[in-house]
Amino acid sequence: MTLHPVDTADLVTREVRTGSRDGAPTKIVVARRTYATDQADLWDAVTNGERIPRWFLPISGDLTVGGHYQFEGNAGGTVESCEAPERFAVTWEMGPQVSWLRIDLTPTADGTVLQLAHEAALVDRTFWDQYGPGAVGIGWDLGLVGLGLHVAGAGPLNPTATDDWAITPDGIEFVRHAAADWARAAVADGDEPGPANEAAERTIAFYTVPPESA
Repeated sequence: MTLHPVDTADLVTREVRTGSRDGAPTKIVVARRTYATDQADLWDAVTNGERIPRWFLPISGDLTVGGHYQFEGNAGGTVESCEAPERFAVTWEMGPQVSWLRIDLTPTADGTVLQLAHEAALVDRTFWDQYGPGAVGIGWDLGLVGLGLHVAGAGPLNPTATDDWAITPDGIEFVRHAAADWARAAVADGDEPGPANEAAERTIAFYTVPPESA
């Protein structure tokens, strides 16, 4: 992929929120990006089981409300709600860990704004203190890159295309810039700057060190 790393990272607006679910504290990472396509096309790109693998991962299962889906080698979950072509919500389950994902699409003069909100229970702060919001946020940043290439007319991506790009010089610069922005978002939500930036550095290393070097 040939992308300007900083300009591409800056296409996303990042926010961290502290929330609660069923009385338990949660952290919510929010990413927004505008895509130069209409709402109907973007909705189809993020909900059509034939298009999703062209920019993200192969998916199987039932994508209707109440159905269970599974991404190959990644998360699965249940479709909790769907209001086409505006929003849908699913659980995001990996092993015993359950979190919640909501996608909202809003048409604008420039195309369509996609807002992704990923909410996870803050069972304890150990993982958050170690990696911060970038642990989840960078993964979605890379997914949004793939979606951008797809709606711009790129051919189907290899399932590991964005992960492979993340360990190139341009990809590393992208991850570093995005991780710093996630740290700023965490500080805006109340985290201390020093620990937030240290967590961002650990996240950068996680995403940019090739597996054989880890």
